[in-house]
Amino acid sequence: MHELSRDDARRLVVRAQLLDAQRPGDVVEVAEQLGSIKIDPTATIAPAEQTVPWSRIGWSYEPGQLRKAVEQDRLLFEHDGQFHAASLMPAMVARMRGRVFRAQATQWLEANARFRVDVLARLRAEGPMPAAQIADTSQVAHKDEAGWYGSNQVPRMLDLLSYLGEVGIVGREGRQRVWDIGERVYPSDLPVVEYEEAARILEERRLQAAGLARQKSPWTPVGMAGEPATVEGSGWKWRVDPAAVAGLDEDPGGRVAILNPYDGMLFDRPRLRELFDFDYVLEQFKPASQRRYGYFAHPVLVGDRFVGLLDAALDKKKENLVVAAVHELVPFDEDDAEMVRSEILDLGQWLGVPVVGLG
Repeated sequence: MHELSRDDARRLVVRAQLLDAQRPGDVVEVAEQLGSIKIDPTATIAPAEQTVPWSRIGWSYEPGQLRKAVEQDRLLFEHDGQFHAASLMPAMVARMRGRVFRAQATQWLEANARFRVDVLARLRAEGPMPAAQIADTSQVAHKDEAGWYGSNQVPRMLDLLSYLGEVGIVGREGRQRVWDIGERVYPSDLPVVEYEEAARILEERRLQAAGLARQKSPWTPVGMAGEPATVEGSGWKWRVDPAAVAGLDEDPGGRVAILNPYDGMLFDRPRLRELFDFDYVLEQFKPASQRRYGYFAHPVLVGDRFVGLLDAALDKKKENLVVAAVHELVPFDEDDAEMVRSEILDLGQWLGVPVVGLG
């Protein structure tokens, strides 16, 4: 049983997320440690798949590095709204091929058996293409009460087939996904992993990315991976990555990091509250009159503390980064203020635009 102070617990998490002073060298290193990089089109500053690597690597990260790693080097691959490390492919494919859908999705696929065959045959015969180039030959339309899909049934069919590994994404044209048949996306010589063993592997990798997670967390499901731990002042049962504990003595210290709201560091909201005393609410879906910090405010981490929120947006017409506010969750001392200011200026430099409104 590891007995961790609150400070050590936070340091474990920060280091596991590559947000300490020792920056990684490239986007592949980021993905290998974090497991995946979230894809999201919301880009008040820049899309999540670009700001996540930048917040780790810094000024030397260039957006083209991600595309090269995915489409040319094949060291990352896209699945279910994220870019994943290629080392996870055998375990993830094993889980895809053993997946069982709920009744509604199963019934829809059965009702559209001919449509399914049509989609697979088109890709197999003609190769990679975006969904818009595939004909909708569906027999039964999906009742999309959530509003995720339009009347065209092709995107839903492709998504469901991707969860089974029958199709996959090989690249993008702009923000449009380019699909191909699964047998060409996932190499035939992948190591064979049993379904349950794949679950264990994925739990271990989630714990590697988290550093420390609640034992029975639906937000960061790590099962019994790692080793048991307690955290000072917390009644939760924790699992900790032993490699992360072993590295605490080599901690290089902290730094400032500006995080995209969809950054994986922020995903486990209960853990943020429990360890960091940070109750983060994304105000994107609130009416403007109810927003306190801004439509898409980016949390600001200094060391192992969330100290503020950056409300800023890239003005593409005027070509500058407009800072509406830097909200201080705790009063900044002189050093904090200067470090945060410097990081915002670095963000503008990375975007290639001047920063206005910073004061």
